[in-house]
Amino acid sequence: QVQLVESGGGLVQPGESLTLSCTVSGLSLDVNAIAWFRQAPGKEREAVSCIGGSPDHKDYYADSVKGRFTISLDNAKATVSLKISPLVPDDTAVYYCASVTDWSSVCLHEEEYEYDYWGQGTQVTVSS
Repeated sequence: QVQLVESGGGLVQPGESLTLSCTVSGLSLDVNAIAWFRQAPGKEREAVSCIGGSPDHKDYYADSVKGRFTISLDNAKATVSLKISPLVPDDTAVYYCASVTDWSSVCLHEEEYEYDYWGQGTQVTVSS
């Protein structure tokens, strides 16, 4: 059974940093691409970052978050992390991780429908 569980969300002030975690079970990070999506109030869900499978686990970022978001992978912990720094109010959203089977190192999956499994989401609120 495949499960993705997000954690690390919360209420933070603008300018601070936050690291979200997506812990997976029932799948291998070597042959799956893992993406982070977010959905802000009143807006559609959007892809913000993705990391491919082995051996290179190449990363991808939406233009709107480049330079502030960093995705990383820890195979031993079966976890994909997303660090956001610095946070801005527009980062307020529910953040989801999702997986799709992919044997390549490059993540080319930008659309929701491409992903097979999803986590339940974690809320990030950026406010002073």
